[in-house]
Amino acid sequence: MKTLNAAIIGCGAIHTCHVEALRQTPGVALRAVVDVDKDKGLALSAGYGCHFYQDYREMLCDVAIDAVHICTPHYLHKPMILAALAAGKQVFCEKPVAMNMAEVTEIREAEIQASGQLGVCYQNRLNPTSLALRQLLEENTIGRVLSINAFLTWSRTEPYYAHSAWRGHYATEGGSLLINQAIHTLDLMQWLGGGVTRLKAVVDCARLADTIDTEDTAMATLDFTGGARGLFFASNNHTQDAPLQLDIHGENGELQLRNNTLWHVDDGKRVEIASDEAPYGHSKRYWGNGHINAIRQFYDAVRSDSHSGVTGLNDAAKSLHLVEAIYRSSQLRQWVTLPE
Repeated sequence: MKTLNAAIIGCGAIHTCHVEALRQTPGVALRAVVDVDKDKGLALSAGYGCHFYQDYREMLCDVAIDAVHICTPHYLHKPMILAALAAGKQVFCEKPVAMNMAEVTEIREAEIQASGQLGVCYQNRLNPTSLALRQLLEENTIGRVLSINAFLTWSRTEPYYAHSAWRGHYATEGGSLLINQAIHTLDLMQWLGGGVTRLKAVVDCARLADTIDTEDTAMATLDFTGGARGLFFASNNHTQDAPLQLDIHGENGELQLRNNTLWHVDDGKRVEIASDEAPYGHSKRYWGNGHINAIRQFYDAVRSDSHSGVTGLNDAAKSLHLVEAIYRSSQLRQWVTLPE
């Protein structure tokens, strides 16, 4: 089996998940890291035993590199994806794939012409609880789904934004709570619910109004394709990062996600179905271990020249479209319809 050489662009907090995942993926090697901070990049590359580049465009000229992982601020995703695809590389990008749907259109046009494929990191889909939820719904375990409710409360304070100046601004992050922290929750809701047809939402900035020009709180009512109702609430104003609470109410029972454990509730009985394993290393609990599975899945698809199982551009665009629709609905104070 030919070893595939990977490069990681951006050495912020999330890049360590990619490093660990690459180490645990057979037939893949970390060849280079890229970061604008030269001292940091050199120190990390020495520890990883790989090359260092300060300019990602120079790295893309390295013909030995087969795949590129993009772990940079949001506003850099589109230009880096376009450049990597044009250089003939396979591309795996952290969410969101782009800042808005206009950028998605540009990426889609480039992907059509490219020899490599694009994968987007929605690793929470691969958590044991998420996979169990999907399977139970496909098996019609709780009958017709009536509602899907999600409640996400995390903590992001002034130092979090001060540490990374690109965060908390529409021009560089594309938003804040919705496009960064809550986009995984929105993705799970639409993935489990079979798509969203319309929504009405309110977005606000409460405690962080003096720090960011984006949102720290959002709520929305959604209509799903199959007729189910959705209720979504998220905020970055909690005092800790609480686990996602998710309820799926059906005609014949309910599925409840609490503290990273999935329960089936029916006729007063509560049965444990699945639980998410504790994350490896220094990863945050809510990141889970999905990065390993998502990255392995991506390289399996690259080797087989198949997009099977990989969250690609079209899937990634769905949650981004929801984010845009929530912003628009809040501005207009009315329902917004999403395309089929």
